[in-house]
Amino acid sequence: MNGIIYARYSSDNQREESIEGQIRECKEYAERNGIKVIGTYIDRALSAKTDNRPEFQRMIKESSKGLFELVIVWKLDRFARNRYDSAHYKSILRKNGVKVVSAKEVISEGPEGIILESMLEGLAEYYSVELSVKVKRGQAENALKAKYNGGPAPLGYMVGKDHKLEINPITAPFVTEAFTRYANGEKIKDIAESFNQQGLRTRQNTLFRINSFDSVFRNRAYLGEYKYGDVVIPDSIPAIVSEELFDRVQDRKAKNKRAPARTKALIDYLLTTKLFCGECGRMFAGESGTSHTGKKHHYYKCSGTKKKLGCHSKMLKKDWLENIVVTITANRVLQDEIIDRIADKLVLVQEENNPLLPSMRQQLNDVNKGIQNLLNAIQQGLFNTSAKLRMDELEAQKEDLEASILQAELAQPKYTKEQIVLWISRLKNGAVNDLDYQRKIIDIFVNSVRVFEDRMLFIYNYRDGTETVTTADIKTAFGLDFSGSRPPFDV
Repeated sequence: MNGIIYARYSSDNQREESIEGQIRECKEYAERNGIKVIGTYIDRALSAKTDNRPEFQRMIKESSKGLFELVIVWKLDRFARNRYDSAHYKSILRKNGVKVVSAKEVISEGPEGIILESMLEGLAEYYSVELSVKVKRGQAENALKAKYNGGPAPLGYMVGKDHKLEINPITAPFVTEAFTRYANGEKIKDIAESFNQQGLRTRQNTLFRINSFDSVFRNRAYLGEYKYGDVVIPDSIPAIVSEELFDRVQDRKAKNKRAPARTKALIDYLLTTKLFCGECGRMFAGESGTSHTGKKHHYYKCSGTKKKLGCHSKMLKKDWLENIVVTITANRVLQDEIIDRIADKLVLVQEENNPLLPSMRQQLNDVNKGIQNLLNAIQQGLFNTSAKLRMDELEAQKEDLEASILQAELAQPKYTKEQIVLWISRLKNGAVNDLDYQRKIIDIFVNSVRVFEDRMLFIYNYRDGTETVTTADIKTAFGLDFSGSRPPFDV
């Protein structure tokens, strides 16, 4: 498992040595848990209250390259101090297959905050989907009229005033030329080179490459066919090539088609960074191998066992274990009483996320009292130049405070207890075998799982959220136990 270290210190009472200390402890954590550190990202004298940190942004951007699966921080406040920034950037990392772990906080402080983060992400996703539905509805109406729905027009076309595709007299001949040359036996590589030499560019304004013609040769728009989603309207836009030429190109592509290369399947080990060995305390990591029958097997294995550090924990089948964790967690957490307790805590956590808000509200209250006192004095005839100046100062201060409070509230929207209860309760109806549902339950509610020889200890993301399940209970419920034979492959 590959990881990187992100370290940061702000300018307040911290020195360069603190960076060295963070990196040292992060490396020790990586060593204990069998994580290979492939790089570090360091922001010096920059606060986590802002996301405008060069190395932080570079780390987020490079997470999409698939080079690492973990971001190791000394403590979670090194990553972000703002719950909303934390949720936003962890969501980006998660989409790129990357998780954030703390070297010093195996169980993070304020665990309810993790549920709040997940709620914020989930609600943002919900509103995004809702907006997408509305946008798609309008696009569907356009499609029924064969109107173009945005984006760069296909090579050879341009979008007219009525939002319909029209032939581009400059680039359309190149489309016909490409089809004709390929149908007559020329290589795509030679066609691409000649187009580049003539100064022609793709619709993304890049040089032509071999794969640039894949979408061109497949595009039935060149036959005059409009397609958007499930809407297909023949002869609704001007054709650029004949049906006979289009078919000749498809025939040649079919003959030249080779079996696609087998790509390595990306297996999502949902309990990565959350599964720990009860014997040695080290983290479990995903392992896979192929048996003599050719079947692929996926397991979790303790890094202490893997590195032969004296631990003898058994390997655990991935699907079996994840199913157990999701089932037990859903049955334990998604109870009305527990949901109500979590919702109460989340309401309080929201207030804790911005400690300045209570202070600003108190200041506003004091200003309003000052204004009211001056108004009372004016009504009693005690009005002078000093009183007027003081009133102007208080009114300006009130305006500034109201603007600041509104800005803070808009940046960090608050959810009522009823909204939180409704959002969590929606998870009651999920399918235990559904991968997306499994990921949500584990990411939102499971803080960590510790595996012992005779039991499993679940630690959840709310106060006093622990549960011990014995091997006997698991065997009764799932028909399996921890004493399975060695997996049918070497790891």
